[in-house]
Amino acid sequence: MPQRTGLGKGLDALIPVGSSAVSEAGVAQVALDSIQRNPRQPRQNFKESELEELVASIREHGVIQPLIVAPAAGGRYTLIAGERRWQAARRAGLRTVPVVVRNASDQQLLELALIENVQRADLNAIEEAEAYHSLVKEFGLSHEAVASRVGKSRVAVTNTLRLLDASSAVKQALVDGKITEGHARALLALNSAKAQEAALRTVVNIDMSVRQTEALARKLGGQKPASKKKPARSPNVNDIERRLRSSLGTKVALKHGKKGGALTIYYYSDEELDGILEKLL
Repeated sequence: MPQRTGLGKGLDALIPVGSSAVSEAGVAQVALDSIQRNPRQPRQNFKESELEELVASIREHGVIQPLIVAPAAGGRYTLIAGERRWQAARRAGLRTVPVVVRNASDQQLLELALIENVQRADLNAIEEAEAYHSLVKEFGLSHEAVASRVGKSRVAVTNTLRLLDASSAVKQALVDGKITEGHARALLALNSAKAQEAALRTVVNIDMSVRQTEALARKLGGQKPASKKKPARSPNVNDIERRLRSSLGTKVALKHGKKGGALTIYYYSDEELDGILEKLL
C-alpha cells in the first residue's frame, strides 16, 4: 500500500531534523517528564473515552508511533505532534517515550500542530479558526498562505475564519455539536449577538435545517421571505450558475430574462474578493 501523504507541505518538509538526541534510525528514547506541552497546540478538547482506549493500548503495546518534539531550554523538549500519545503515556505511567527531534520556530510549532490535527480531523471548527487567526494576525500570513500550509482552499480558510465573528453562544453550540458550520454561518447574517442567540434557541429547539436557518435569519434581519411561487428556471441557467459557483468558489446568483439579466457574485472578505478578481481578470 502506498504511503499516505499529508496535507499541505507536511511535517518533513517544514522542519529539518535536529542534530541532538537522535539515533541512527532517527528515533530516540527521552524522559517523558522532559517533554512540555506545545503552547501553540490548537486542540483543547479531547474525548475522554478515546483517551482511555489509547491508555489501555499503550499499557499493552507501548508507544508505537514516535512523538515529534523540538529542543527547548535546559535540555527539555517541546511537543510538536502527538498530544494524545503524550497525555496517554503519562496516564499509563511510562517514564520514557520514543521521539523524533526536529528544529522548529514558534510559527512552525503552530503550523505543525495545526497540520497534524487537520489531517486527523481532530479539531473542532472554532479551534481550527483560532489557529488560522493566529497564523494571520501573529505571523502575517495571508489566507492563501494559510490554505497552502494546511492543504485547503483559500475560500475554506476564509469561511472558517468568519466563524470567529459569531456570538459566544453560537460558537459554543458549534463546539458542542448542537449546530453545524452551515448553521453558524447562516446565523452570522444577524448583526447582534442578542439576535444570533435568540435565533439559535429556535434552531436548536426545533432542530432546523441549514436552509431553514438561513430563512429564519433573513426574516429576523428584516428581509422579505422569498415568494413560494417561483417561475420555473431553465435547466441551462441552473447549469451555468452551478459551473460559476464551482469555478469561483463562492455563492453566485444568475437572473436571466428575455432581454438580458443580472449576475451577482457574493464575497465575504477582501481576501475573497481578491481571489475572485484574480480568476476573472
